[in-house]
Amino acid sequence: MILRSQSSVAPNSFEEFLRWEPVDGFKYEWNDGEIIRFEKMKKKHLFIIRKLQQLFFRTIAFSKGAALIMEQDVMLSGIQMRRPDLAFFTGSQIDDSAISDKEPIPEFLIEVISPTDDAEKVEEKLAEYFRSTVKVVWHIYPDNEVVYVYTSRKNVKICTESDICSASPVLPDFELTVKELFSVSPSN
Repeated sequence: MILRSQSSVAPNSFEEFLRWEPVDGFKYEWNDGEIIRFEKMKKKHLFIIRKLQQLFFRTIAFSKGAALIMEQDVMLSGIQMRRPDLAFFTGSQIDDSAISDKEPIPEFLIEVISPTDDAEKVEEKLAEYFRSTVKVVWHIYPDNEVVYVYTSRKNVKICTESDICSASPVLPDFELTVKELFSVSPSN
């Protein structure tokens, strides 16, 4: 069990970071000694996250115990703890993490990009993901209604309107059009 203490004093070590509970209401990541602060989630982002969760519930992986978890701490290495907007974990990864000290690394991640996100930091994080065992990353740009689907840093598909975004090869049955992602309907 990790004991946390509320403090406005920034931590100096990763161990302190794990115990730290900032009082300002912001979310933070740790990158080799650098503390990275993120703005609060916007209402449009919440809508997108819910829509992705609803679509994920239709997958075979979900029926087998997998989960698409929001803002889960992901240890990419001993010096990098990131918190993607959504992270896909298989049922076995979740079960194994309950009995092991080994941190699971998801193979599929989703980041909803805000206008305040620094492009250099977004690219740096993408590189970190692909240096680990991540195989698919989606960057969703809500204001432009576009999704970048990365299967490597060099292989990207830019999706708009009726283009299909796929989480294959990690989740072959998780695919949707951009129009579907951003549509508001009474059934949502």
